[in-house]
Parts: sequence; C-alpha cells; structure tokens
Amino acid sequence: MKTWLAFGDSNTHGTAPHADPSVIERFGPDIRWPAVAAARLGPDWHLVEEGLPGRTTSIPDPLMGAHMDGRTGLKIALMTHGQIDAISIMLGTNDVKVRFGATPQTIAAGIAGLLDIVRSPEMVARSGNPKVLLIAPPPVREVGVRAPEWLGATEKSAALPAAYARIAAAYGAAFLDAGAHVAVAADEGIHWPADAHRAFGAVAADAIAGLF
Repeated sequence: MKTWLAFGDSNTHGTAPHADPSVIERFGPDIRWPAVAAARLGPDWHLVEEGLPGRTTSIPDPLMGAHMDGRTGLKIALMTHGQIDAISIMLGTNDVKVRFGATPQTIAAGIAGLLDIVRSPEMVARSGNPKVLLIAPPPVREVGVRAPEWLGATEKSAALPAAYARIAAAYGAAFLDAGAHVAVAADEGIHWPADAHRAFGAVAADAIAGLF
C-alpha cells in the first residue's frame, strides 16, 4: 500500500465557502478533494489529510498563531506519519493576505523552503524520499466580508503558478496548476465550492498516480 500525504491549508482541509467568518463548516469526505482523489486511486492507497486552515508557506501569523508557519507543520507531519510515498503541497493562499506584505517571489521562496525540508537528510531518514506534487492554488477574489484582509491578493495569487512551476522544475517535483481546473467561490473569494472539490479530486488522482 502506498501512502499519500496531502499537505495544505483550508482548501485541503475542506473548509466550505462561508459568508460569516464565525460560522465555518467542513465538507465531508465525499466532497473534499483529497478524499475524492484517494477514492479514485483505490484501496492500494492510504491518504493522510494534513490541511490546516490559515496555514502559510513560511509565515508565523500574528493573529492566528506561529503554528500557521507551514515549516513547523510539515516537519511534524513527516515525523508523525513515517514512510510516505507521495506528498502534495498546496499553499500560498494565506500568504497573499495584506498583513504579510509578501510578494509572489517570497511566497515561492517559502515553497522552496518546504521542499528543502522534505529532501533534508533527517526527514528522508524518517519518512523516506517521497515523490512530490507541488500544486499552485487558484487565484483569490477580493470579494465578500473579508475582502479588506485580502487587498491586492488577486494580482499576487495570479502570479503564483508561474513562480511555482519554476520551483518545481528546479527541485525535480511534479507541478499542477489548480487554477487551470477550478476556481474559488465567486461570492466568497477564498474557498472552493463543492463542485470544485469533486472536479479537482479527479484531476489530483491522475496527477498522484502519474508520479509512479
């Protein structure tokens, strides 16, 4: 059996679009894309879902906490789950929040740092040398009640796929542009609707299978 670690933020977690930030729901395993992909891959695959809402590539969040830094979570996940055959990484949506002042280049640098962790001798000794699928998230839309938090995010997030593709090529990782297949909810701007999760699950299954 092969093990796939799906590492990401709220759109890997399966957070549903929501107009009220105080009322947050998670889609069930029949909808969220990692579980849909795992079902398509079949019984020879074991899925580990590691999606944390608010997670960034490498930025400790002054509001949500230092643990939102993806470097911390990635080390914990790799050390927790042992031998891993494949890992997908989809982060960057939260990095484009206006309070971080990050550029597409610094966000891509954060992704490179995560790949450095995956390939580090300590992590290879613990988790093996998993095949990597780097996923660029679809662009954010500056709409809804949280739009001020994402000021300028649409332009920044639209620049991520090209930056991520260069990083993936340099590190020998596979690359997938989620925005070529799905979009965020038009009236909320951050999270994916159910149909996007299901559609991307099929795309991701093919991409994970194609690693081998």
